[in-house]
Amino acid sequence: MFGFSQAKIERNLILLGILTLITISIGGLVQIIPLFAVEQTIERVGGIRPYTPLELAGRDIYVREGCYTCHSQMVRPFRDERERYGHYSLAAESMYDHPFQWGSKRTGPDLARVGGRYSDEWQVLHLRDPRSVVPASIMPAYGFLDRALDYRGIADRMATLRAVGVPYTDEMVANARADLEAQARPESDGSGFAGRYARARQVDADADPARITEMDALVAYLQMLGTLVDFSEVTPQQLRQQ
Repeated sequence: MFGFSQAKIERNLILLGILTLITISIGGLVQIIPLFAVEQTIERVGGIRPYTPLELAGRDIYVREGCYTCHSQMVRPFRDERERYGHYSLAAESMYDHPFQWGSKRTGPDLARVGGRYSDEWQVLHLRDPRSVVPASIMPAYGFLDRALDYRGIADRMATLRAVGVPYTDEMVANARADLEAQARPESDGSGFAGRYARARQVDADADPARITEMDALVAYLQMLGTLVDFSEVTPQQLRQQ
């Protein structure tokens, strides 16, 4: 390179450092410069919305319990992954995640598409006693999630996320507690809540409308994963055009 022999470069630390810096700079520029030439680096797909207050509370519990250390939330674009988990993950699906839950290890299955694959009852049984539904499971039991959910600060949590780019409206923040309670109580009038959050479903994991539990929140979060995008409308050609 530049007329220098490999042996000379390896013996001269200053020269080796300079050439290494040049190589890294070129590689970095190749990756960074194109980002300034595109309008948006995340593909635009319909259906993506911010988490509902109950889903957001459930996601916080998911992170708190370290679920991401055993379950990834990113389906890679390989045939075996698509056949087992479904459509490969899109960057847009994680655009409101702080932090994202892609993960790098799978002790258990990927959860990017788990929403709706099992009933609420199955999810509750699995969380309370994993081996009651999956005999070979090594997952710990999470029966303690039947305790009451503390959601006094949910509006502040949403306002904080809005400050970093999550598009919560003033109406969503103002109705945070009411929307959380409406989603956790299927017998209640959820029309206002449904109008603010498309494709959100009401969940009562413990079948006790008088109590809103951490189990309710976590099941609500799990049941929405992978359900927002209609993948029959998403093709590589459409993504290139967008």
